[in-house]
Amino acid sequence: MRNISWRHFDFWLLGAVAFLTIFGVTMIRSAIAGNIELVEANTVIKQIIFAGIGLVILIITAMIDYRYWGALSSILFLVTVGALAVLFIFGGALFGSSRWFSVGPILIQPSEFAKIVIILVLANFFSQNIEKIKKPVTVFRSLMVTFFIIVWIILQPDLSTSIVILVLWFALLWASGLDIKLLLISGGAGILILGIGIPLMLLNYDPENTGGLIRPYQLDRIINFVFPDPNARFGAIYNVQQALISIGEGGWFGQGYGSGSQVQLRFLKVRHSDFIFSALSEEFGFVGAFVVIATLAFIIARCLRAARLSSDTYGALIAFGAATLISFQTIVNIGMNLNLLPVTGLTLPFVSYGGSSLITLFLAIGLVESVVLRHKDLEF
Repeated sequence: MRNISWRHFDFWLLGAVAFLTIFGVTMIRSAIAGNIELVEANTVIKQIIFAGIGLVILIITAMIDYRYWGALSSILFLVTVGALAVLFIFGGALFGSSRWFSVGPILIQPSEFAKIVIILVLANFFSQNIEKIKKPVTVFRSLMVTFFIIVWIILQPDLSTSIVILVLWFALLWASGLDIKLLLISGGAGILILGIGIPLMLLNYDPENTGGLIRPYQLDRIINFVFPDPNARFGAIYNVQQALISIGEGGWFGQGYGSGSQVQLRFLKVRHSDFIFSALSEEFGFVGAFVVIATLAFIIARCLRAARLSSDTYGALIAFGAATLISFQTIVNIGMNLNLLPVTGLTLPFVSYGGSSLITLFLAIGLVESVVLRHKDLEF
């Protein structure tokens, strides 16, 4: 910590993250208005608490030299795999779910933190094997490391998070300098994993929702995206239809905060998490949506700046991984709101409700700040 120069701290990045988080809390408050269950569950208060915890974690993470995490990567990997395995094997009996640990009123989702762990583990692996990155055995070893985490997440089942982790592996592999030929082969290997995973989930489909690797609502999302029913009044396609209506009704400047008919009359479902982009588009219009997207783009650009300024490959890959995580979740969330992609549980970074997701993103920004704080040249 003695090498820290706070002049290097990226306050622009922190400011953009703070702006989106505050806006997200404000938007969640509007989205749940009139929903007694969510109001009584103190949804807004919880998100504020998560944001406060996340800010503390961000500062602490920034103060810790990111290189320490490289030495702990093996331990982090084993702890993550162990937590995911325990959750899958005993989660239903002990915690009521195979995705979350229940700690009082708080739900902790290990698969969210697995995103950060895979960035740290792969960044360390690739930086140590940068000279061997063009060898197939190196690519295979990195894929196996990724697979050991993905398999437990697929078994939950949580296909969307599995895809995020696979994208992180592919992105970090590309950033490490893999030849295009091997990169295409690696991409094919990733698709093969999904090709095996999805049929496995379908074969274990349980219409009674008593087990199996895919739940009825998950299968409905896939079927409704491929074969949409325009007359559906319930389910995923109905939610997407309402999301598109909400976005369209926003116009240029929106209907005003707390005045969106689709949001306030609750035609738009899951409006505080999955479809919060549609909710903010209705209330703040195209201009408001553009500001949110532009802010997210700015955050991604600052992460890429940190990767460029990093004094070593490990730090550069960490920052690039954080940029990839935020980029992919942004694209998927907005894509599903616009009916360009199937509905998933991926949040809009810093805006959607979700404690584990928000803290994970703050942790990613903390790692980026740690890299920036320790780069050699000061850039204004």
